[in-house]
Amino acid sequence: MKLFYKQFGSGKPLVILHGLFGFSDNWQSHAKKLADYYQVTLVDLRNHGHSPWSEEFSYQLMVQDLDELFNDLDIQAPILLGHSMGGKLAMHFDQTFPDRLQKLIVVDMGVKAYMPHHNHILAAIHAIDLTVLSARSQAEAILCKYIDSDGVRQFLLKNLFWKEKGQLAWRVNFSVLEKSMPEILSALPKVESFTTTLFIRGELSNYILDEDISDLESHYPDMHLATVPNAGHWVHAEAPDLFIDEVLAFSLR
Repeated sequence: MKLFYKQFGSGKPLVILHGLFGFSDNWQSHAKKLADYYQVTLVDLRNHGHSPWSEEFSYQLMVQDLDELFNDLDIQAPILLGHSMGGKLAMHFDQTFPDRLQKLIVVDMGVKAYMPHHNHILAAIHAIDLTVLSARSQAEAILCKYIDSDGVRQFLLKNLFWKEKGQLAWRVNFSVLEKSMPEILSALPKVESFTTTLFIRGELSNYILDEDISDLESHYPDMHLATVPNAGHWVHAEAPDLFIDEVLAFSLR
């Protein structure tokens, strides 16, 4: 599948993969800062953003999509950075192509399986009938009934766009992603990787707990862990300066 992408800057390649329900726009401000040091490529994964939709969705298919993109753009030995589901995809890519990456950066995602925890988001999406909405504010009012966090609501609303006059549409293929949740939340295969890897976690997030660290080390013997204070799962959005500092301290050394 031909994925949508944006590029910023020049130099050695750094590729950024968004998380579930996200797309490249979520990372544009970070890309512009990192473009002082790298050629940064932002990618929309299948069923997200401006990339094509498909009924087929799995980590291995997304690995193939990335491989095709890297070949098309002649991206050699990149630093691959992924957040949440994008981080799990980055680890799958590293396992499939163990000699392709210079370094790996995984943002607030472990190697373990996760329990379903997106039900309130999916319930909110199901409650929104786009055929009867005449304003984005109406969608936001419905989201408020299901989702307490304003940050999460705004994150989802970025996916809402005017497909044509009077007709709103989603940039995310929610129906396929909902069916694919068991795959999305599944554990990483137990394969040892010798890629130099940085895990960045938010201090307030429960995605990487202290008891998960030994499992990370068994998968990635050459791993480093950075904890960003007072940040949750959206580390890069909640503490952008500290996040960029951690990325550069690791990637430039």
